[in-house]
Amino acid sequence: MAPRKWLCAHGFGGARGVWGNAPRAGGEGASPAGAGVAHVGAACIFALVRAPRAAHRNEDAPLGAPAPYLMRDTLPAVVAAPPAPADAHAEMTTATQRAGIAAERRGGAGVRQLLRDYVTLTKPRIISLLLVTTVTPMFIALREWPSLATVLWTMLGGYLMAGGANAINMFIDRDIDAHMPRTRLRPIPSGRMSPGHVLGFGVTLGAAAFATLALRVNLLSALLALAGLLYYVFIYTRWLKRTSPQNIVIGGAAGAFPPLVGWAAATGEVSLTAAYLFLIVFFWTPPHFWALALVKQKDYGRVGVPMAPNVWGERETMRQMLFYTLIMIPVTLAPVTYGGLGVVYGVSAAVLGLWFLRDVLRVMKAGNFTQPAWTLYRNSLLYLALLFAAMAVDGVVPGARVGHDPIILRDPDIAATAR
Repeated sequence: MAPRKWLCAHGFGGARGVWGNAPRAGGEGASPAGAGVAHVGAACIFALVRAPRAAHRNEDAPLGAPAPYLMRDTLPAVVAAPPAPADAHAEMTTATQRAGIAAERRGGAGVRQLLRDYVTLTKPRIISLLLVTTVTPMFIALREWPSLATVLWTMLGGYLMAGGANAINMFIDRDIDAHMPRTRLRPIPSGRMSPGHVLGFGVTLGAAAFATLALRVNLLSALLALAGLLYYVFIYTRWLKRTSPQNIVIGGAAGAFPPLVGWAAATGEVSLTAAYLFLIVFFWTPPHFWALALVKQKDYGRVGVPMAPNVWGERETMRQMLFYTLIMIPVTLAPVTYGGLGVVYGVSAAVLGLWFLRDVLRVMKAGNFTQPAWTLYRNSLLYLALLFAAMAVDGVVPGARVGHDPIILRDPDIAATAR
């Protein structure tokens, strides 16, 4: 039997003896549905990414050629990272870029560096915000403090799932990462890790995350987290990122799954308010990321990734940022109108929305937009964290909310019990 088939048949399927009777956070045994789907889901993650083919360039295409040169028929060899060009805004670096620079200075060898690279693959700075948007809905959904065990298991599963998605993303994007100063020092293009090793690490994290959520929390939260990983890997990274300037708009929905996961983890259900939290992150993503794209547009142009500034132009991108901001602000206030969230949150959302809008307008009015765009990018991260913090406070204030919250989805075990 081929190694991949053996792993699917025995590696995941044989885990039934280990996981089948694992207790949940609340103490009860895992349901047969949860245990069975945990094994199937883990195997599906591996099967779906067993041979992903990263887009690569036609050998006759110049570096920086537009998207039509991108091909998807074979796996490219990992190329050596070229020297980074001088950057007038070198201080505008991301956490992953700083980690790569530090690794290069240390020589990139040793067990400690290997552990650092594993952490880098998960993009912990990004995940920290995802965990905020995962845990906060648990307070809102229960209208009280959730159990510590449920919070910890959900955070663990959420970190593993998001980390797995990020690692697989680095595997798929390894060809273009080698040509971008912002990413050329990541573990694969720098030569510190092999592509297969990174793919295996990402798949393992995703499988462990699904099993953790399905067996220690509930099946619905595991399915939603898995949907987020698959959406990010296949819809955004493999399809839209290199083919459409709408990549961030449509593909950015992957980052909006964590609120649904947190809500489902706390209640076993997804309600209307949870759906609004999804939409808040969805409409926040374009102005947030396009601010970074404005600053790093030369990097994307160099590798032919059709980010909005490279395709639509800078001014049209700014107008689109304003458009999505003007949609996002009312969406943040909508849950207050039917009692899904209360006055504490409503006031905070209005103030924070005006702050966000001010930063967008500053980018549009600036003669040299680089620094205002970078400020918007950084402040938008803080905006989302503060917005969800306001939700958490609102969620535990007695009597802050009144109103009915319609249910949209329900965990199979809970639904069966209700019948």
